[in-house]
Amino acid sequence: MPIHTSLMSPSIKQLEPAVAPDCAEVMTQIQSMEPLLEEIERNCIPQGKTIIVMPAFNAASTLSKTLTDLPTGIVDEIILVDDGSTDNTIELALSHGLTVIKHKENRGYGGNQKTCYQYALEHGAEYVVMLHPDYQYDSRVVGVAIQLLKLGICDVVLGSRIRTRREALAGGMPAWKYLANRLLTITENVALGQNVGDFHSGFRAYRKEVLETIPFEYNSDDFVFDSQFLAQAVHFNFRIGDIPVPVRYFPEASSINFRRCVKYGLGTLAVLARFWAQRLRIRPSRIFFSKQIDSDSENRIQLQ
Repeated sequence: MPIHTSLMSPSIKQLEPAVAPDCAEVMTQIQSMEPLLEEIERNCIPQGKTIIVMPAFNAASTLSKTLTDLPTGIVDEIILVDDGSTDNTIELALSHGLTVIKHKENRGYGGNQKTCYQYALEHGAEYVVMLHPDYQYDSRVVGVAIQLLKLGICDVVLGSRIRTRREALAGGMPAWKYLANRLLTITENVALGQNVGDFHSGFRAYRKEVLETIPFEYNSDDFVFDSQFLAQAVHFNFRIGDIPVPVRYFPEASSINFRRCVKYGLGTLAVLARFWAQRLRIRPSRIFFSKQIDSDSENRIQLQ
């Protein structure tokens, strides 16, 4: 094969290397794009007022630790609803700059949540996170739950305490409570057509549409409020998801005894029966009817 001598000629001029752009010019161009990049970031992750609500009863010994672990800059307001504490929970919450709502009389765990959510809606919350102030749930994961809501991936986010049996028991969960939780959660998943790891977590986050739709004012004032709320969320076709959340069990962490756990379990089974009675149109229940807000402002006062 003949060789093209032109390719071998020493007279061929070498290609000149590209002239490197001026660094100052490049930096100027990048800086000019920063406002656009910030605008894209704002538009990609929807904004909206985020409120953490804390149903509290004698939480003075754990409130500060819970707030210390909470990432900064992720919420717009934290409110604590005190349900008749006999310690200095209110004074401590005010010293941390929290908004405090004090019930004139004890209303129970479910009744406390009703005030939490009513207040959040009244004050323009787009996203609401319920976090117990007893330091049982790791507050460092709050930001993850909020992002799932803001991105529209879930309408309801639960914190699952039970990724594995080892983790749950290592965190201090009593074995009998772990077994009861597993059995009840499996039953609820089957009955409600879900795949949730822990139906009974006290770590929960909601989009405002959930709270505006679910008639939680008709729910129980006791612990079964939580089971009713999730059955309602399924009834109204909201998307429920969960994230792992480390937990701690210690004397100051709120928990219910065996007798109340049995009552709660039976109450949860009754909720499932009401859910299917409603779905099959056998016996309608008002907890599955349309929303009707009653602010119940006469039974609470706000402390600044």
